[in-house]
Amino acid sequence: MVMAFFVIYTRLTPFNEVALIRGGNHAAALSLGGALIGFSLTIASALLHTRDYYQFLEWAGGAMLVQVLAYNIATRLLKMSKDQIEADNSAFGGLLGAISVSIGLVNAGALS
Repeated sequence: MVMAFFVIYTRLTPFNEVALIRGGNHAAALSLGGALIGFSLTIASALLHTRDYYQFLEWAGGAMLVQVLAYNIATRLLKMSKDQIEADNSAFGGLLGAISVSIGLVNAGALS
């Protein structure tokens, strides 16, 4: 599930996180890392609190959708995310990562 989220998330963002990270871009690493951690928090909670794989997959799909929506809303409100990430603004990448972790914590809490 985490790999599926990684593939979907990196294809939906307006920049190539993997290429940026390979080039040493800290902002991209912080943003993507936060998204992966945020999604994984919900997945971990789903593993603990769901009765079967169908219910787990429903929560995982919902978590993916919420993470992507949160990213889209945050970047629209902040208006400069692509430029800031590509310019290696670590503060901005950290903020996007923190938003993703926060959303993941709320999702994980909704399961318990």
